[in-house]
Amino acid sequence: MSSGEAEVSQPTSGVSVPGAYPYIVKGRKITVSVGKRKTAIARAVIKPGIGRFRVNGVPVEIWPIELARLKMMEPYLLLAPELRNSIDIEVNVQGGGYMSQAYAVRTAVARGIIAYFDLQILKDFFKEYDRTMLTGDPRRTEPEKWMRYSARRFRQKSYR
Repeated sequence: MSSGEAEVSQPTSGVSVPGAYPYIVKGRKITVSVGKRKTAIARAVIKPGIGRFRVNGVPVEIWPIELARLKMMEPYLLLAPELRNSIDIEVNVQGGGYMSQAYAVRTAVARGIIAYFDLQILKDFFKEYDRTMLTGDPRRTEPEKWMRYSARRFRQKSYR
């Protein structure tokens, strides 16, 4: 191995969460997790830090849409303060609308936090609080049918 490359290994995890992958890079634990909602995809990187939370390079505290900000911060705010102030979260999200992106970020952060701290009680707590934080939503838009304006809309029928 050359001097510029970092040694990357995957530790054995006691609590498994689909979509979250813990790594050890240069002696530091880093977790990469993925969250999806409709066409929005969020990738979260969780590493040791001082409690920063950024979405697309912007601190989440100054995110312009309040409801989306609250949804994104939900799993982060449910943590105990000593756990919350020991990690930095960097999220990259693209695709979809702003609420779809918020839900994708929420899922990615919740999965990443569980994989990072490796605590079964945390997973059970998130599941009990809101199951969609970890599992995601399988609903998708219905495809448009042949000779129609949308998936369900028919032509108006005239009787006279």
